[in-house]
Amino acid sequence: MCGIAGTYLWTDGGPLTDRLTKRLAHRGPDGSGRYAGAVADGEVHLGHRRLSILDLSETGAQPMVLDGFALTYNGELYNAPELRAELESAGVSFRGTSDTEVVLQAWRRWGTDCLPRLRGMFAFGVFEERTGELTLVRDQLGIKPLFLLRRGRGVVFSSELKALATELGDSLRVDETALVASLLYYWVPDGRCAYREAEKLPPGTWLRCLPDGRVRRGRFYSIRDVAEQAAHEPEADLAEVVAESTRKHLLSDVPVATFLSGGLDSSYLTALAAREQPGISAYTIGFRAEDAKFEAMPDDLRYARQVASKFGVDLHEIEIAPKVLDLLPRMTYHLDEPIGDPAAINTFLICTAARDAGVKVMLSGMGADELFAGYRKHLANLLALRYQRVPGGVRSPVKSIVDRLPVATSRRGLRSVRFAKRFLSFAELPEETAFRRSYTMYDRAELLELLDPDLAPAVDDVLTEHADTYHDTALTDFVNRMCLADARLFLPGLNLAYTDRSSMAASTEVRVPFVDVEVVKAAFSIPGNHKIVGRQGKVALKEAASSILPSEIVYRPKGLFSAPLRAWMSRDLAPLVREVVNEGELVRSGLLRREALQRLVDEDASGRQDRSKHLWHILTLEYWYRGATEGFTP
Repeated sequence: MCGIAGTYLWTDGGPLTDRLTKRLAHRGPDGSGRYAGAVADGEVHLGHRRLSILDLSETGAQPMVLDGFALTYNGELYNAPELRAELESAGVSFRGTSDTEVVLQAWRRWGTDCLPRLRGMFAFGVFEERTGELTLVRDQLGIKPLFLLRRGRGVVFSSELKALATELGDSLRVDETALVASLLYYWVPDGRCAYREAEKLPPGTWLRCLPDGRVRRGRFYSIRDVAEQAAHEPEADLAEVVAESTRKHLLSDVPVATFLSGGLDSSYLTALAAREQPGISAYTIGFRAEDAKFEAMPDDLRYARQVASKFGVDLHEIEIAPKVLDLLPRMTYHLDEPIGDPAAINTFLICTAARDAGVKVMLSGMGADELFAGYRKHLANLLALRYQRVPGGVRSPVKSIVDRLPVATSRRGLRSVRFAKRFLSFAELPEETAFRRSYTMYDRAELLELLDPDLAPAVDDVLTEHADTYHDTALTDFVNRMCLADARLFLPGLNLAYTDRSSMAASTEVRVPFVDVEVVKAAFSIPGNHKIVGRQGKVALKEAASSILPSEIVYRPKGLFSAPLRAWMSRDLAPLVREVVNEGELVRSGLLRREALQRLVDEDASGRQDRSKHLWHILTLEYWYRGATEGFTP
């Protein structure tokens, strides 16, 4: 895993590429390089920072140049051995054993036709000296990021937005609609970017820069099309597909470890990995006892220890008692855009501990909940359909009673009440609106109350985008419609984004075997009534995991890869919240209304509503906005 950057027909492109590449040093501390070539009346420059995983020798160094092609590549190709064998049988000779060289040779032979054949996570730029064309590519599912900015005939690109923002910040303007989207979701959707002039290359697409300044775009993968086709195919042997994906994701010339929360997904992957690599290491987290008690968090550690003992895993336990006041601005910097999920802190601290122990590569269970309907929101939306059939004379008193219940006492949070209030906030809404409200932060009225009135059109734009994406499918299966929306919105916009940024901040590569083209195809071959059965979610995956995991792990209550936000807000972060509400840049600039923010604080402090996630995100947005307007510093 690496960091890439480059310029095409850009004034002073060489020095800019060097500066961008230097900004990405944390993504690749093992080496750096730059390529320069001529294009018409200008130049192309490709920069690279290397995290050595496959072929640790200099034959794996980048940018890699071969027979008039130059490649700067960030990723891992899990079917590299098969593609190498195919290319060798066609007479291709290889200098080393890196997957980078396989990608380059595949491109030389097949061009963009090679892209659907690549199984892995990747973002890369490849330049052809003969034509003077630069092509940028991003993997099928959006695991790896690629940001770019066009100006006139020129293009500049980077693995991280903050590199572009730091070096070109004077010419970039904050996209206020993206900030509205961030407030709604607590992250910026993959189809938007926090700066107006920049963009994210969409998953499964390529962009080609031509010497005359024109740009061409193409798509080589559509998860919507894959899902719709898979829905008409026989149900896959999920246990075999997941086992095969995990096996391929272990491809490495350095040690691989796993995240092990003790939940189903990480336990399943850890058990499969331990079968392939006995004695593999795993890392798990716990929280300060007083924080976990206040949050009423389940005891995940005992399950992680049970899995480690059963499968001979070398378990490393990390207690998270972070200095959140110090970590908050640091994480905001590394996350590139305003992302309000505190799980990013967990990932960063786990990866830091692993890297300190010499581990560069980790496996994560990310993606299983989205693809196999494992979140509470999936079951809740199904239950909402039944709730709507309950007579209104019964529903109204229930809602009235729940509205009056507190979500916390002075000593602990009341999770069941929080869940009930959340459920009733969307249970009577139409399908798409209910699904959106089940995982976003505000309804339309609340968002309008919080924002500058001039941003009202942006609110409607963001809500329309969600509706358009949700309805953009021919799937008739309600559960799989939710899973597809998650795979297009929630997964690349939030979970894959924070996993990439927070792990690479610790110079560590995180691989996601569930977010794999073959697993995706298998997931959408499974009907919704085999994903959610009764009040049990993720049933198909649980049945597959039962072949290797004990039932106590498979059917345990769902844990949360999150943080004790209410405890942090009431203790560590309370002074900062007051400062941001009264003197923050978001309020001073007029973007957010002080009175609306104060109401959130009062509701949370009184225990009437759980606003901890809202307030945490306001803090992350405040720090990001300060950096965007005043200049980012690590």
